[in-house]
Amino acid sequence: MTTLPTFAIESEPAMGAAVEQLLQMLARAIDSARPETVLPHYLPPVPKGRTLVLGAGKAAATMARTLEQHWPAPLSGLVVTAAGYDSPCQSIDVMLGGHPLPNQGSLQAARRLLALARQSTTEDLILMLLSGGGSALLCAPAAGLSLQEKQSIHQQLIHSGANIREINCVRRHLSAIKGGHLAVACAPATVHNLIISDVPGDALPDIASGPTVYDPSSCAEALAIIKRYAIQCSESTHKALQSGRYETPKPPQGRFAHVHTQLIATAHQALSRAQDWAQGQGLKVLNLGDSIQGESREVAKVMAGIAQSIKKHHTPVAPPCVLLSGGETTVTVRGQGTGGSNAEFLLSLLHALDGLQGVHALAADTDGIDGAGPVAGAWFNDQSLAKARRLGLFLPDYLDRNDAHGFFAALDQQINTGPTHTNVNDFRALLITH
Repeated sequence: MTTLPTFAIESEPAMGAAVEQLLQMLARAIDSARPETVLPHYLPPVPKGRTLVLGAGKAAATMARTLEQHWPAPLSGLVVTAAGYDSPCQSIDVMLGGHPLPNQGSLQAARRLLALARQSTTEDLILMLLSGGGSALLCAPAAGLSLQEKQSIHQQLIHSGANIREINCVRRHLSAIKGGHLAVACAPATVHNLIISDVPGDALPDIASGPTVYDPSSCAEALAIIKRYAIQCSESTHKALQSGRYETPKPPQGRFAHVHTQLIATAHQALSRAQDWAQGQGLKVLNLGDSIQGESREVAKVMAGIAQSIKKHHTPVAPPCVLLSGGETTVTVRGQGTGGSNAEFLLSLLHALDGLQGVHALAADTDGIDGAGPVAGAWFNDQSLAKARRLGLFLPDYLDRNDAHGFFAALDQQINTGPTHTNVNDFRALLITH
């Protein structure tokens, strides 16, 4: 019996049967990571004292609402999420912050979360609901650092080509709440992290920049990243990092023994759900894992090479088959486009395949936003390049401008999911037929 996803994505006949199958895989990947699906299975015992809920991320409000529906005791607290991702809660306050750049809402939310955490006692339980997007949504600049400078550094980093670990290392060391600072504020209460992971390899310090986990990185590493990518910052920020004044809490002073963590949804689980469905359709699956990183256009060239080998030599797997991968690729924005790692991956893949028949592909961000615009990603079939040429779209120009979204908008081949209320990062799938 085929299990239908509760999350659906609209398709059109013009897409073709292959792209319809790819959309079904994406829908199941997203569905596997939705808070309503996963969170109830990971709830800890009710404490003697209060249960305080804190949270940040694109899934935070939906996680809080789901928690209210399943927790057998009174709840209070605050979560911060992005516009469009809020869900109505009864006893937990919901605030809106900025994404992809922090704003005044992010600043106010961080101050309120820190204040609530500091009121907790030994008998209290703090349920920390974390998901992708929390780094921007929760913003408390380190002492002497302005919100404006933090926004500038953040903007430079996300356009620099730095990977998520590098970006979040800098974020943690310029923060008074990330990198374990919130965990220190929560002591002596027990903290139970419930986390939807959006980072390759599920590295805890990188999920929402790790406000309630130990950060093993150093100020020296953060400063080296700033230098490597020529990030402009003030002299006072440079000196604070150089002196170690912005160091994140380290054991024993961090007192992390009171913190417990459970990953409730990951990219690995999402890929596995898509794989199960594809195999149920009689397709062979080559699952390349959830930790693919690198420049989007370069990763696409590797995937194109694998697809060409499958078509020509039936290796490493014979068609009909699917190549699945997750992780987080990056775009170094040099042109006037908006970037978008999934769209740029797909555009570079289409270019590298050069009209190879029988190859269809989809790439999307599972939160519903690829880059800065409200579009999850895009798709192509083996007629898309010919269609682009008929329309006079010169693909290399769009790559040069980092305007993949503009290209796929002109083809009417974008994927619009709307807010998905979860985030396990990139989902890429290539379906290769005979």
